[in-house]
Amino acid sequence: MHTSDDLDQLYPEHLAKLQALTGHALASVDCGAVAIGAGHAKYRFLDDRTDPFAVNPHFKAWAPILDAPGSFVIFVPGRKPTLLFHQPEDYWHKPPALPDGRWMDQFDVHVLRHPAEAREYIPPRTAYVGEPFEGAGDWGFAASNPRPLLDRLHFARASKSAYELACMRRASAIGARAHRAAVRAFEGGASEYEIHLEYLAASGLIEAELPYSNIIAVNEHAAILHYTDLKRIAAGVPRSFLIDAGAHFRGYASDITRTYATAASPFADLLAGVESLQQKLCAMVAPGVYYPDIHLAAHRLIGALLVELGIIKGSADAAVETGLTGVFFPHGVGHLLGLQVHDVGGHQATEAGGSAPPPAAHPFLRLTRRLEAGAVVTIEPGVYFIDLLLQRAQGDGRGRHIDWDTVADFTPYGGVRIEDNVVATAAGPENLTRNAFASIDRTIVELRGNAG
Repeated sequence: MHTSDDLDQLYPEHLAKLQALTGHALASVDCGAVAIGAGHAKYRFLDDRTDPFAVNPHFKAWAPILDAPGSFVIFVPGRKPTLLFHQPEDYWHKPPALPDGRWMDQFDVHVLRHPAEAREYIPPRTAYVGEPFEGAGDWGFAASNPRPLLDRLHFARASKSAYELACMRRASAIGARAHRAAVRAFEGGASEYEIHLEYLAASGLIEAELPYSNIIAVNEHAAILHYTDLKRIAAGVPRSFLIDAGAHFRGYASDITRTYATAASPFADLLAGVESLQQKLCAMVAPGVYYPDIHLAAHRLIGALLVELGIIKGSADAAVETGLTGVFFPHGVGHLLGLQVHDVGGHQATEAGGSAPPPAAHPFLRLTRRLEAGAVVTIEPGVYFIDLLLQRAQGDGRGRHIDWDTVADFTPYGGVRIEDNVVATAAGPENLTRNAFASIDRTIVELRGNAG
């Protein structure tokens, strides 16, 4: 695992790559500089409280600072970038502390007491990248979030630098550790809410620091794809447990899903089948692979599994062709991952823009590009028993190919999803998630050996 010193050694190469990319992108909009805003705190309607601050992803790509609203990065090609760090004089709240990492040596750093002080550092012909803010129209920006600039930045974000991959390995390690704590809580009879608290404690993160809201689903709740209700009372008879939860490290995300069965059952067989096919899909991740092909392979494999378990009748190919597999697997097989959980550029045709929409039969597929070396994607096939989709199938004729008695047996379990984060490399896929869990297991074995 990389230490902070290791990460700081990797950071200059990452920054150089980002500077070269941004210089190229600036040429497309005839601007000589870019100002990237961290974002601003937002007050709730009729209240004096702010929502949790979420930093602009473009800002944290340059500077791993997540908690300094009102800050800016200024970049002029050929010059050292400038970090304008907003540290207000405030006795009501704790101002953000100026970072002390070695990566700071790569910037000219100036402390701002008010965000408006940034104006004096902005050169002519500067493009602004970030959320709109009050008074921005008076700052003299040559362009605000110009599309050609953003297109080039977004398209290139799919391929990660060595620094970014190191951060994502750390995020995977944190997420895997917290997943293990959540499973222990479930096995101990905890409620969804209590499992969530155990996850937070093991990750060392508060809710606002999670990359997305935890999905902690027991029994039939696993059939709700984005279930976040967190029941306070434990299930009377726990049958299944689905957890979709990730972590952040220096602004980079992990996104991990696991499903568990409490006893041997047909559902446990389904779980084993999804686990097996998911690993086949992970093995497909490589530079040059057209990502929709992985999605279509997932449908074929899921169709075969549904036939094998007697959930549907007929052939797997027919189930895919008629959309029957979509009743049980209604979402895309995955997405780009990085500074955002659903990272940008998934439907972008080229660096110059343009759209590459998903196939008409698969509208929820978030990634329609060929994978480049260094791209990080999720692979997350699933099989669910969702009342709404089953009712639609029953009404449109597809229901005659479903064994409804078998479906009734599976419905109390909700569903299965297995999700890993995988890097496309020329040497083969690097599974960040599996590696993180394996590292935990090795440590446990070593500790037990030392104790013996």
